[in-house]
Amino acid sequence: MVNLLTSMAQGLVNDPSAVQVTADEPNENGVTIYRLRVAPDDMGRVIGKQGKIAKAIRSVMRAAAGKNSQKIMVEIEE
Repeated sequence: MVNLLTSMAQGLVNDPSAVQVTADEPNENGVTIYRLRVAPDDMGRVIGKQGKIAKAIRSVMRAAAGKNSQKIMVEIEE
């Protein structure tokens, strides 16, 4: 899952080397939180107009997690 999120983000940004993805341990509800960090100049590229790209990233990640019966959440951090 980390590799999937990393490759999606690297394809969107101008500075792929600044992409960092971390995964927290599942919480009490069994939800794993993936945290995506990119360069400040690339935040707009990852979020998109009205958050459309961020929503698409989250949808793809949820679909991939669903195949493995996992619950996930993606947070985009500065």
